Amino acid sequence: MVAKKTAAGTAAAEASASALPTARIAQAPGAVAAGDLAVRPDEEPWSEAEVDAARAELLAEMERLRSEITTSEDAITGLLRDSGDGAGDDQADTGTKNITREHEMALTANAREMLAQTEHALERLDSGTYGRCESCGKPIGKARMQAFPRATLCVDCKQRQERH
Repeated sequence: MVAKKTAAGTAAAEASASALPTARIAQAPGAVAAGDLAVRPDEEPWSEAEVDAARAELLAEMERLRSEITTSEDAITGLLRDSGDGAGDDQADTGTKNITREHEMALTANAREMLAQTEHALERLDSGTYGRCESCGKPIGKARMQAFPRATLCVDCKQRQERH
């Protein structure tokens, strides 16, 4: 049985999902010494400047994502407001409106997921677990963390995850 979506049902779902994640982010640089973060045996330890750069990049990404979410939510609200009851629309118009709304909702959901990952990375940075694989516990690698600051898995564990 296929559930029928209604504007009221969609609006209610979006309203309940509109609260941004509110994880507390400790922004205390130096809470964990840079040299205490995990690195692979062939890498230099993290410097304070590298940790500060990672923190700044994550904080900037967090602000960008929050802005993107707000913009998307405003667009969804406008689409819902302008959709009316569909009277006078032909099937193509209705379909286009639905696709546009679903696309905006998917973009918002993706931005929310990235925001949660970014907040988690900041929490890991502050707790000293940044750079350590959440699956096997081995160092992820400083170069990988600098290229993808939200990484939580080493390359081997990530490849294993993607195969499944």
